[in-house]
Amino acid sequence: MIYTCTLNPSIDYIMQIDQVQLGKLNRADKTLFYPGGKGINVSRVMARLSIKNTALGYLGKFTGKFITDSLDQEAVHHQFVDTGQYTRINVKLKDDQESEINGPGPAINSRHLEELLAQFKKMKTNDILILAGNVPSSLPEDFYSQVSDICETNGVLLVADTSGEALKQLIGKSLFLLKPNDDELGNLFNTAIETKEQAAYYAQKLVQQGTKHVIVSMGGEGAVYVNEQVQMHADVPQGNVKNSVGAGDSVVAGFISALSLNKDMKEAFRYGVAAGSATAFQDDLCQQSDVENLLNQITITPLLKEGNTNEDY
Repeated sequence: MIYTCTLNPSIDYIMQIDQVQLGKLNRADKTLFYPGGKGINVSRVMARLSIKNTALGYLGKFTGKFITDSLDQEAVHHQFVDTGQYTRINVKLKDDQESEINGPGPAINSRHLEELLAQFKKMKTNDILILAGNVPSSLPEDFYSQVSDICETNGVLLVADTSGEALKQLIGKSLFLLKPNDDELGNLFNTAIETKEQAAYYAQKLVQQGTKHVIVSMGGEGAVYVNEQVQMHADVPQGNVKNSVGAGDSVVAGFISALSLNKDMKEAFRYGVAAGSATAFQDDLCQQSDVENLLNQITITPLLKEGNTNEDY
């Protein structure tokens, strides 16, 4: 079974306005509501790619019910812990640029924490757990480290798409996949990632420290894949970028989906990049047909290993 975990989900309320005028009445030309959160994005994309999965995390009240109702409509199974508190609403105002107002998340108490950890402890060998997003302040700072230890004990394959302190906690752990972007990877090693060769070099360091697969997303510069044997670069197809939210999550969803269908590593990487690009070209997350239409437009080339003089993390 494949599981995703979203610790601080949201309803993403998008309002498209001709021109935002602060301090005055603004009328939206168009409004959209989506269940939000990185793990939830992964679950939704995987379901659209015909891969069964279960979404875990924290929800509450009528805003949480909107999310579970939405997931039910997309045939995404879910087992959220009920916090008894409102799931947050994030407002995104779009005119010629985008402004965001993110609501506060719930306060997670010790009972909520133990209930979620108990779900992780029930997972079996070769199950996949995808942790996506950062850790809310009401959870222990070492939450991801705790989860990684549980997964290692039970033989669960752990995938992480996070940044900052949560990412640092996972370095040196036994991980199946890490998917930082170039900025997150650079911050981890106190450097700037400016080329695909640099991305591959530092991704290789993560492999040397216990991660089996690393994908580094680099926006318009494509993506880099590294494991113990190979380093590859994928370009991205041309298109009108409408939505950067969820693109990285779609890369994870596409990659894991392809592996679960027994695709080889190169094709799984291609599928992940296609899924990420397809989402970037949509108002919402990609559909399977969107992904498949882009596969032939993605070129994958090998990279040579290259040294670097910067001080290691």
